[in-house]
Amino acid sequence: MGIFAGLFIPPLAAMFRDVVTITVAGLMTLVLLRVDLAQVVGYLRRPVLVGALTVWLLLIMPVLTYGVAMAAGLDGPLGAALVISATGCAATSSPAFARMVGLDGEISLVVAVVTTLLVPFTAPPLALGLMGIDLAISLGGLMARLALVVGLPLLISIVIRRLTAESTLRRLGPAVDGGVVWLVVLYGFGVMDGMLARLLAEPAWVLGGLALAFAGNVGMNVATALAFLPAGRRLALAGGLLAGNRNMALYLAVLPAATDERILLYFALCQFPLFLSPFLLRPIYARLRPG
Repeated sequence: MGIFAGLFIPPLAAMFRDVVTITVAGLMTLVLLRVDLAQVVGYLRRPVLVGALTVWLLLIMPVLTYGVAMAAGLDGPLGAALVISATGCAATSSPAFARMVGLDGEISLVVAVVTTLLVPFTAPPLALGLMGIDLAISLGGLMARLALVVGLPLLISIVIRRLTAESTLRRLGPAVDGGVVWLVVLYGFGVMDGMLARLLAEPAWVLGGLALAFAGNVGMNVATALAFLPAGRRLALAGGLLAGNRNMALYLAVLPAATDERILLYFALCQFPLFLSPFLLRPIYARLRPG
Protein backbone atom coordinates (compact mmCIF):
# COMPACT_ATOMS: atom_id res chain seq x y z
CA MET A 1 0.00 0.00 0.00
CA GLY A 2 1.33 3.42 -1.00
CA ILE A 3 0.92 5.08 2.38
CA PHE A 4 3.10 2.48 4.13
CA ALA A 5 5.76 2.56 1.42
CA GLY A 6 5.78 6.36 1.56
CA LEU A 7 6.01 6.30 5.35
CA PHE A 8 8.97 3.95 5.59
CA ILE A 9 10.85 5.07 2.44
CA PRO A 10 11.22 8.86 2.92
CA PRO A 11 13.12 9.49 -0.36
CA LEU A 12 10.23 7.91 -2.26
CA ALA A 13 7.72 10.13 -0.45
CA ALA A 14 9.81 13.24 -1.12
CA MET A 15 10.04 12.34 -4.81
CA PHE A 16 6.26 12.31 -5.23
CA ARG A 17 5.29 15.14 -2.84
CA ASP A 18 5.31 17.83 -5.52
CA VAL A 19 2.99 15.90 -7.83
CA VAL A 20 0.22 15.28 -5.29
CA THR A 21 -2.02 17.91 -6.91
CA ILE A 22 -1.51 16.48 -10.40
CA THR A 23 -2.04 12.96 -9.06
CA VAL A 24 -5.29 13.94 -7.37
CA ALA A 25 -6.56 15.66 -10.54
CA GLY A 26 -5.68 12.60 -12.62
CA LEU A 27 -7.30 10.30 -10.07
CA MET A 28 -10.48 12.38 -10.08
CA THR A 29 -10.56 12.32 -13.89
CA LEU A 30 -10.26 8.53 -14.11
CA VAL A 31 -12.79 7.94 -11.33
CA LEU A 32 -15.32 10.28 -12.96
CA LEU A 33 -14.63 8.66 -16.33
CA ARG A 34 -15.88 5.40 -14.86
CA VAL A 35 -19.02 7.11 -13.57
CA ASP A 36 -21.84 7.63 -16.06
CA LEU A 37 -23.48 10.84 -14.79
CA ALA A 38 -26.67 10.00 -16.67
CA GLN A 39 -26.76 6.71 -14.77
CA VAL A 40 -26.20 8.56 -11.50
CA VAL A 41 -29.19 10.79 -12.24
CA GLY A 42 -31.17 7.64 -12.96
CA TYR A 43 -30.25 6.34 -9.53
CA LEU A 44 -31.98 9.30 -7.89
CA ARG A 45 -35.02 7.20 -7.09
CA ARG A 46 -34.67 8.24 -3.46
CA PRO A 47 -34.07 11.99 -3.79
CA VAL A 48 -35.15 12.75 -0.23
CA LEU A 49 -32.63 10.30 1.23
CA VAL A 50 -29.87 11.49 -1.10
CA GLY A 51 -30.63 15.11 -0.17
CA ALA A 52 -30.76 14.31 3.53
CA LEU A 53 -27.43 12.46 3.44
CA THR A 54 -25.83 15.26 1.44
CA VAL A 55 -27.00 17.96 3.85
CA TRP A 56 -25.94 15.85 6.81
CA LEU A 57 -22.45 15.19 5.46
CA LEU A 58 -21.66 18.65 4.12
CA LEU A 59 -23.47 20.95 6.56
CA ILE A 60 -24.70 19.30 9.75
CA MET A 61 -21.74 17.02 10.47
CA PRO A 62 -19.14 19.82 10.32
CA VAL A 63 -21.12 21.89 12.82
CA LEU A 64 -21.58 18.89 15.13
CA THR A 65 -17.88 18.06 14.87
CA TYR A 66 -17.01 21.66 15.68
CA GLY A 67 -19.17 21.48 18.80
CA VAL A 68 -17.55 18.22 19.92
CA ALA A 69 -14.05 19.57 19.27
CA MET A 70 -14.70 22.73 21.28
CA ALA A 71 -16.32 20.77 24.12
CA ALA A 72 -13.28 18.48 24.22
CA GLY A 73 -10.89 21.43 24.30
CA LEU A 74 -9.48 20.70 20.85
CA ASP A 75 -9.11 24.33 19.80
CA GLY A 76 -5.62 24.02 18.29
CA PRO A 77 -4.41 22.76 14.89
CA LEU A 78 -5.60 19.19 15.50
CA GLY A 79 -9.08 20.38 16.41
CA ALA A 80 -9.17 22.62 13.34
CA ALA A 81 -8.02 19.73 11.15
CA LEU A 82 -10.69 17.44 12.60
CA VAL A 83 -13.40 20.00 11.83
CA ILE A 84 -12.10 20.59 8.29
CA SER A 85 -12.05 16.84 7.67
CA ALA A 86 -15.76 16.80 8.52
CA THR A 87 -16.43 19.38 5.78
CA GLY A 88 -14.97 17.12 3.09
CA CYS A 89 -16.93 15.23 0.46
CA ALA A 90 -17.37 11.47 0.67
CA ALA A 91 -14.31 9.61 -0.59
CA THR A 92 -14.51 8.61 -4.24
CA SER A 93 -13.67 5.07 -3.13
CA SER A 94 -16.86 4.92 -1.01
CA PRO A 95 -18.98 2.91 -3.50
CA ALA A 96 -16.24 0.28 -3.81
CA PHE A 97 -15.82 0.15 -0.03
CA ALA A 98 -19.59 -0.17 0.46
CA ARG A 99 -19.84 -3.08 -1.96
CA MET A 100 -16.76 -4.67 -0.36
CA VAL A 101 -18.52 -4.88 3.02
CA GLY A 102 -21.97 -5.74 1.65
CA LEU A 103 -23.64 -2.32 1.99
CA ASP A 104 -25.63 -0.12 -0.41
CA GLY A 105 -23.21 0.69 -3.24
CA GLU A 106 -25.84 2.53 -5.29
CA ILE A 107 -26.67 5.19 -2.71
CA SER A 108 -22.95 5.46 -1.89
CA LEU A 109 -22.15 6.21 -5.54
CA VAL A 110 -24.81 8.90 -5.83
CA VAL A 111 -23.91 10.64 -2.57
CA ALA A 112 -20.16 10.45 -3.29
CA VAL A 113 -20.66 12.14 -6.68
CA VAL A 114 -23.11 14.77 -5.40
CA THR A 115 -20.99 15.73 -2.39
CA THR A 116 -17.87 15.92 -4.57
CA LEU A 117 -19.58 18.35 -6.93
CA LEU A 118 -20.92 20.49 -4.07
CA VAL A 119 -17.93 20.58 -1.72
CA PRO A 120 -16.24 23.60 -3.40
CA PHE A 121 -19.29 25.66 -2.41
CA THR A 122 -19.95 24.30 1.10
CA ALA A 123 -16.56 23.56 2.69
CA PRO A 124 -14.78 26.94 2.34
CA PRO A 125 -17.56 29.03 3.96
CA LEU A 126 -17.76 26.56 6.86
CA ALA A 127 -14.02 26.21 7.43
CA LEU A 128 -13.02 29.84 6.86
CA GLY A 129 -16.22 31.77 7.50
CA LEU A 130 -18.38 30.18 10.15
CA MET A 131 -15.54 28.54 12.05
CA GLY A 132 -12.81 31.08 11.38
CA ILE A 133 -10.04 28.54 10.79
CA ASP A 134 -6.87 30.09 9.38
CA LEU A 135 -5.69 28.10 6.36
CA ALA A 136 -3.45 30.82 4.88
CA ILE A 137 -5.86 31.23 1.97
CA SER A 138 -8.89 33.43 1.30
CA LEU A 139 -12.46 32.14 1.09
CA GLY A 140 -12.64 32.89 -2.63
CA GLY A 141 -9.21 31.40 -3.24
CA LEU A 142 -10.10 28.11 -1.55
CA MET A 143 -13.42 27.90 -3.38
CA ALA A 144 -11.70 28.55 -6.71
CA ARG A 145 -9.00 25.93 -6.11
CA LEU A 146 -11.50 23.29 -5.04
CA ALA A 147 -13.75 24.10 -8.00
CA LEU A 148 -10.78 23.75 -10.35
CA VAL A 149 -9.61 20.41 -8.93
CA VAL A 150 -13.17 19.05 -9.08
CA GLY A 151 -14.46 20.86 -12.16
CA LEU A 152 -11.57 20.30 -14.55
CA PRO A 153 -11.53 16.50 -14.15
CA LEU A 154 -15.32 16.49 -14.51
CA LEU A 155 -15.08 18.47 -17.75
CA ILE A 156 -12.30 16.26 -19.12
CA SER A 157 -14.21 13.08 -18.26
CA ILE A 158 -17.36 14.40 -19.97
CA VAL A 159 -15.41 15.34 -23.12
CA ILE A 160 -13.76 11.91 -23.26
CA ARG A 161 -17.14 10.24 -22.86
CA ARG A 162 -18.58 12.34 -25.71
CA LEU A 163 -15.67 11.53 -28.03
CA THR A 164 -15.34 7.84 -27.21
CA ALA A 165 -17.74 5.06 -28.09
CA GLU A 166 -19.41 3.34 -25.14
CA SER A 167 -18.08 -0.05 -26.28
CA THR A 168 -14.54 1.34 -26.27
CA LEU A 169 -14.98 2.76 -22.78
CA ARG A 170 -16.21 -0.62 -21.55
CA ARG A 171 -13.27 -2.38 -23.16
CA LEU A 172 -10.82 0.07 -21.59
CA GLY A 173 -12.53 -0.09 -18.20
CA PRO A 174 -10.03 -2.51 -16.59
CA ALA A 175 -7.13 -0.36 -17.81
CA VAL A 176 -8.76 2.75 -16.33
CA ASP A 177 -9.30 0.93 -13.03
CA GLY A 178 -5.65 -0.13 -13.10
CA GLY A 179 -4.66 3.49 -13.64
CA VAL A 180 -6.74 4.49 -10.62
CA VAL A 181 -4.92 1.92 -8.48
CA TRP A 182 -1.52 3.20 -9.59
CA LEU A 183 -2.46 6.83 -8.98
CA VAL A 184 -3.71 5.93 -5.49
CA VAL A 185 -0.33 4.30 -4.82
CA LEU A 186 1.56 7.36 -6.09
CA TYR A 187 -0.70 9.62 -4.02
CA GLY A 188 0.06 7.48 -0.97
CA PHE A 189 3.78 7.97 -1.57
CA GLY A 190 3.49 11.77 -1.77
CA VAL A 191 1.22 12.43 1.21
CA MET A 192 3.59 10.61 3.56
CA ASP A 193 6.44 13.07 2.89
CA GLY A 194 7.91 14.17 6.22
CA MET A 195 5.74 11.80 8.26
CA LEU A 196 8.53 9.46 9.41
CA ALA A 197 10.73 12.38 10.47
CA ARG A 198 7.82 13.85 12.41
CA LEU A 199 7.10 10.47 13.98
CA LEU A 200 10.70 10.11 15.16
CA ALA A 201 10.88 13.70 16.40
CA GLU A 202 7.42 13.88 18.03
CA PRO A 203 6.03 10.35 18.41
CA ALA A 204 3.39 11.41 20.94
CA TRP A 205 2.00 14.08 18.59
CA VAL A 206 1.87 11.77 15.57
CA LEU A 207 0.34 8.87 17.49
CA GLY A 208 -2.16 11.25 19.08
CA GLY A 209 -3.06 12.63 15.66
CA LEU A 210 -3.45 9.10 14.31
CA ALA A 211 -5.71 8.16 17.23
CA LEU A 212 -7.79 11.29 16.58
CA ALA A 213 -8.03 10.43 12.87
CA PHE A 214 -9.42 6.99 13.71
CA ALA A 215 -11.71 8.44 16.40
CA GLY A 216 -13.03 11.05 13.98
CA ASN A 217 -13.64 8.43 11.30
CA VAL A 218 -15.47 6.07 13.65
CA GLY A 219 -17.31 8.88 15.45
CA MET A 220 -18.76 10.37 12.25
CA ASN A 221 -19.58 6.86 11.06
CA VAL A 222 -21.50 5.93 14.22
CA ALA A 223 -23.29 9.30 14.54
CA THR A 224 -24.51 9.11 10.94
CA ALA A 225 -25.58 5.48 11.20
CA LEU A 226 -27.64 6.27 14.30
CA ALA A 227 -29.18 9.39 12.72
CA PHE A 228 -30.32 7.47 9.62
CA LEU A 229 -31.35 4.25 11.34
CA PRO A 230 -35.07 5.01 10.74
CA ALA A 231 -34.36 4.77 6.98
CA GLY A 232 -33.23 1.15 7.35
CA ARG A 233 -30.17 -0.51 8.79
CA ARG A 234 -28.40 -1.19 5.47
CA LEU A 235 -28.73 2.41 4.29
CA ALA A 236 -27.80 3.77 7.72
CA LEU A 237 -24.60 1.70 7.76
CA ALA A 238 -23.75 2.85 4.21
CA GLY A 239 -24.33 6.45 5.27
CA GLY A 240 -22.02 5.95 8.24
CA LEU A 241 -19.27 4.62 5.98
CA LEU A 242 -19.70 7.67 3.72
CA ALA A 243 -19.50 10.06 6.66
CA GLY A 244 -16.41 8.48 8.19
CA ASN A 245 -14.40 8.20 4.98
CA ARG A 246 -13.88 11.73 3.63
CA ASN A 247 -11.78 12.81 0.66
CA MET A 248 -8.78 14.56 2.21
CA ALA A 249 -6.89 14.32 -1.08
CA LEU A 250 -8.70 17.44 -2.33
CA TYR A 251 -7.50 19.51 0.63
CA LEU A 252 -3.95 18.22 0.36
CA ALA A 253 -4.04 19.18 -3.32
CA VAL A 254 -5.37 22.72 -2.94
CA LEU A 255 -4.17 24.08 0.41
CA PRO A 256 -1.10 26.34 0.18
CA ALA A 257 2.27 25.41 1.66
CA ALA A 258 1.80 28.21 4.22
CA THR A 259 -1.04 26.24 5.86
CA ASP A 260 -0.13 25.03 9.35
CA GLU A 261 2.02 21.93 8.83
CA ARG A 262 0.18 20.08 11.59
CA ILE A 263 -3.14 20.43 9.77
CA LEU A 264 -1.65 19.01 6.58
CA LEU A 265 -0.02 16.16 8.52
CA TYR A 266 -3.36 15.32 10.12
CA PHE A 267 -4.96 15.05 6.66
CA ALA A 268 -2.16 12.65 5.71
CA LEU A 269 -2.83 10.60 8.86
CA CYS A 270 -6.50 10.38 7.83
CA GLN A 271 -5.41 8.11 4.99
CA PHE A 272 -4.83 5.28 7.45
CA PRO A 273 -8.41 4.95 8.72
CA LEU A 274 -9.69 5.67 5.18
CA PHE A 275 -7.95 2.66 3.68
CA LEU A 276 -8.05 0.38 6.73
CA SER A 277 -11.57 0.95 8.09
CA PRO A 278 -13.41 -1.18 5.49
CA PHE A 279 -11.23 -4.17 6.43
CA LEU A 280 -11.36 -3.49 10.17
CA LEU A 281 -15.13 -2.94 10.18
CA ARG A 282 -16.09 -5.75 7.80
CA PRO A 283 -16.82 -8.28 10.63
CA ILE A 284 -18.98 -5.69 12.40
CA TYR A 285 -20.94 -4.93 9.22
CA ALA A 286 -21.42 -8.65 8.63
CA ARG A 287 -23.18 -8.89 11.99
CA LEU A 288 -25.15 -5.65 11.82
CA ARG A 289 -26.43 -5.50 8.24
CA PRO A 290 -29.76 -7.21 7.53
CA GLY A 291 -29.62 -10.62 5.91
